[in-house]
Amino acid sequence: MPSIQHEAIVRLFHERPQLAAELLAESLHVTLPRYDHAAVETGDLTAVTPAELRADSVVVLTRERADARPTPVLAIVVEVQRSPDPDKRWSWPMYLVSLRTRMKCPSILLVICPDVKVAHWSRQPIGLGHPGLILSPLVAGPTDVPVIVDPLEAADDPELAVLSVIAHATTPEGPDILNALLTAVHKLDPDRGARYADMVRAALPNQIWEHLENLMQTEPREFLSDWARDNVAKGRAQGEAIGVAKSIFGVLSARGLDVPDDVRAAIDECSDPERLDAWVLAAVTVESARDLLNI
Repeated sequence: MPSIQHEAIVRLFHERPQLAAELLAESLHVTLPRYDHAAVETGDLTAVTPAELRADSVVVLTRERADARPTPVLAIVVEVQRSPDPDKRWSWPMYLVSLRTRMKCPSILLVICPDVKVAHWSRQPIGLGHPGLILSPLVAGPTDVPVIVDPLEAADDPELAVLSVIAHATTPEGPDILNALLTAVHKLDPDRGARYADMVRAALPNQIWEHLENLMQTEPREFLSDWARDNVAKGRAQGEAIGVAKSIFGVLSARGLDVPDDVRAAIDECSDPERLDAWVLAAVTVESARDLLNI
């Protein structure tokens, strides 16, 4: 099952498909064909192959034509790889062949790896057996993702800024990168900014997030804008609320009490710590889960 971090990275390319072309051209120095638009296509690659194949994401670059529909000029398979998986050395070539056949244009493989060792594994050439046919995956590992510590740069490219946080969270620059992102999203549309803030919070393991948060609060210089500091505190409060809600469900489950969907939703959505604490105590004695809502 894909991890939250895996899904967060995939989501970046759905938010802005241009990110795939940007990484290829600027980080991996791949010469791209001239194109006018970048768009996400279905990752289902089963149309022309019998096996079930599904890429994490597919981005197609197209060029405008005056007398016809836009023409695909390059199809990009985007794969997020967090650990070595020998099966991918068999499926990745199939992804490219299937996509090339479907789109009737050249195809290319871009692998995103947050881990240095996994990036090294992913770069290993894949021999296809036929003389001269060797696939060398194009891999964007931590050393290929730019370190973005300028809030203005992060605001110009928030998707790349999120990827920068994920790739460099454990480095000495980690707090500066996170601060740049959290400051930048304050300048975006509120809904869009909240999506990116939530995305990076979900993508980072708790211990790494707590480490960055502690560094931000103890460094002598001011790392966080007021908005960013408030949102870090909000993220911590939300995490604590989730933990209390799990305790409530655990007590009810141990007592054999069913939790209706509306009651579960009310508990999950509650952010009042005093009410959550009251529900934990009451969960030990209530006759039904629904009685909690009357407390």
